[in-house]
Amino acid sequence: MKTRTTGRVLTMVFALGASVTSVAANGGGVAPSANEYRNSCAVCHGDDGRGDGNLVNFLNVKPTDLTKLTENNHGEFPFLRVFQVIDGRSMVSGHGTRDMPVWGKRYVEEMGESYGPYGGEAAVRARVLDLVYYIQSIQN
Repeated sequence: MKTRTTGRVLTMVFALGASVTSVAANGGGVAPSANEYRNSCAVCHGDDGRGDGNLVNFLNVKPTDLTKLTENNHGEFPFLRVFQVIDGRSMVSGHGTRDMPVWGKRYVEEMGESYGPYGGEAAVRARVLDLVYYIQSIQN
């Protein structure tokens, strides 16, 4: 039973990611991923992702220019690494100290048990995927 439920949850997560990407590509208004970025990231990373958000002068570490991730990774977008850094619930080697908020934990706390024991994690990962897909879309 667990495997069937887990399989459905994973299918839901990937379907959500595909729908977010298609909304953005088809010009169907503001993609959910853009809204998630504005709500969670823009205050530090800036509206355009260049690391020039409104709080930049109050931070000890300058936010990363998110538009340069592909360029700084030999032309390949570091999808998994970006996912792990945003989620933040496990330390990513080489990331250094945890200056950025742990969005995965915040999303878990916000959602509680509203999606059940397996659906909650799927919903958290879907929100993190929203951010990753958006950041991938703003690469120079």
